[in-house]
Amino acid sequence: MRTLTGVGHWATIGAHARAEASLSMPSPGVEEEACRMTPWDWLIIGGYLLTLLMLGRFLGRRQASIEDYYLSGRRLRWWSAGLSTMATQLGAVSFISAPAFVALRPGGGLVWLGYEFAVPLALVFLMSVFLPVYHRNHVLSIYEYLERRFDASTRTMVSLMFQVSRALASGVTIFALAIVLSATIGIPLWATILMTGLVTLLYDAWGGMRAVVYSDILQMGVLGLGIFLCGLEAYRFIGGWAAVWNAIPRERLEAIRWTAHGLGDGEDFGFWPLLIGGFFLYASYYGCDQSQMQREISVGHVDEGRRSLWLNGIARFPLVLAYCVMGLLIGVYTSQHPEFAARIPRDRVDYLVPLFIVYALPPGVTGLILIAILAAAMSSLDSALNSLSAATMRDVYQRYVNPKATERELFLWSKRFTIMWGLLCIAFAFLAGRLSGTVIEAINKIGSVFYGPILAAFLLGMLTRRTSGLGVKIGVLMGIAANLFLWLECPRVSWLWWNAIGCGIAVLVGYGLSLWRPAKIAPPETLWQPDLDREHREAFGRASDASHSRRLSVTNWRVRYVGLILYTLLMIGIAGGITSLA
Repeated sequence: MRTLTGVGHWATIGAHARAEASLSMPSPGVEEEACRMTPWDWLIIGGYLLTLLMLGRFLGRRQASIEDYYLSGRRLRWWSAGLSTMATQLGAVSFISAPAFVALRPGGGLVWLGYEFAVPLALVFLMSVFLPVYHRNHVLSIYEYLERRFDASTRTMVSLMFQVSRALASGVTIFALAIVLSATIGIPLWATILMTGLVTLLYDAWGGMRAVVYSDILQMGVLGLGIFLCGLEAYRFIGGWAAVWNAIPRERLEAIRWTAHGLGDGEDFGFWPLLIGGFFLYASYYGCDQSQMQREISVGHVDEGRRSLWLNGIARFPLVLAYCVMGLLIGVYTSQHPEFAARIPRDRVDYLVPLFIVYALPPGVTGLILIAILAAAMSSLDSALNSLSAATMRDVYQRYVNPKATERELFLWSKRFTIMWGLLCIAFAFLAGRLSGTVIEAINKIGSVFYGPILAAFLLGMLTRRTSGLGVKIGVLMGIAANLFLWLECPRVSWLWWNAIGCGIAVLVGYGLSLWRPAKIAPPETLWQPDLDREHREAFGRASDASHSRRLSVTNWRVRYVGLILYTLLMIGIAGGITSLA
């Protein structure tokens, strides 16, 4: 499974779409484990869900405007926004799929680490280019920028692409995780979907962005505890690092595939597609997806947003490495315990972690770790619902339906749109159970069809003066068409390359058409205008009148950017060192 909903999300959703699509109703061997749940486990799960509802109710008491509801009054702290973004990105799909991929999936192993190589590079680009523009324009929906730069139809087109793809992805994610939870905790699939969806919907609708962020922080802590306890218990059963090292299949230690290129060899985990394609993927996901960028514009200052993204650039890799180590440990445990291995359906290796939790962990701890899966699922869904509501409110209702609505009306409709999207995602989760695996896989992959071309729209807006709205729209549609062609006619081209190819074609077509029919004026929303505010100019080192302390701040950010680039080299070095041991 993969999520970019995302590497929470389409980055991890597209990678293992086939695995997600293959999930079906649990086998008898899986159902037997549900009886190991004790009243203490159920009490812990119920207490956690009640805590989330109370948190949402409490945090929503003083909200009075849509800025409070969607952006927490633009008063979020950088560390809370950063942790919330990480919780969404590295949620339930990663907690379940990454260890299973490392431990059991054919062709899997530590090559999963390659998903992280491009993250710091993409974030450096966004911190220096995208984030200052969003803060300077004081947007609520990032798609507002496209209207200010181009026209209303460009904004509406891209916003609707986001809303449709995010809602479909959220429904499939709920369904896939509900299957696994249903199998392990022994309640019907429909009840698991409703439990996950309705609890998330309620605390999200009550508490808005504050509930999303602080519940994500809580869920991040639970997730970290789950990784630690699962790894520790597997290690305790194995009996020491020497036993672990001797039992790990050497092919599982291959963390970099230098020779695989993904351009016809059918390889999704080659170094270059992960690095180059991953850069375009993460730049689009972090920078052009409302569900991710909304938190970075909820902080009070562009530097706070940079700190949030910087935290993601630094902290993601250790967390993913912890996922992978947990997978190696549980994989060794599985090889040493044939009776446990027999309980894992061969075509559903994503049951590995939930079954290990129920089978190997003591009562009480089982419930605690299972709420880590629930927590991770909810952290992906809550941000999706809030951002879907924000895009619908700002880009549709306030733009077309009721432009003169009062603040009170907008606030009430914001909650209604959150409830609407929550119910739609739950409904689609039920519908997903009736779809074929091929259809579910197609829904999961559709994100990578859109991400590159959408990134191109923002790039053309920020980096060029002549590009027109007509050129952008045609360019985006041509980029999407090119990606659909690659998907249908070139199945051995890695989906990661779609992001780079789609973006490149959209830029070339969009800018080329604009040379023939350019924008009538150079809008002030490009980077190259002389009237940029001081904060934005300083981000690019062109502020001659800045104070000494401000120049020092800019210098510090340049140092941090270089640090993130060097951090990428460190990650590659660590992965290469591990590969040399294989």
